[in-house]
Amino acid sequence: MGWILKILAIEKDVPGVIEEQFRPHLRAEAARAWELHQIGIIRELYFRQDKSNAVLVLECRDTEEARNILGTLPLVREGLIVFEILPLVPYPGFAKLFDGSMQHPDMDPSH
Repeated sequence: MGWILKILAIEKDVPGVIEEQFRPHLRAEAARAWELHQIGIIRELYFRQDKSNAVLVLECRDTEEARNILGTLPLVREGLIVFEILPLVPYPGFAKLFDGSMQHPDMDPSH
């Protein structure tokens, strides 16, 4: 079994799309997002505070799988929204705390 990646997907505006174009698809969009959440692909779903663009955290094998899955969302399929897809990796900085090179000055290993 391969690695599962965390993918950050940030909705981007499509030039020329107006709000009224979204309305006929919103119920189907919510239903598909809920379905993807229930099967564990969409792990987190937010809207930005400053505008109503979605921010999703997905778990997928790779960015191509994420792109294909996002393509099943009605608003994406209709060309009303697009996503910037960013693959994430674990933060490696904590390892420096445990490799001996960054020992806390109050911690004396002889005690």
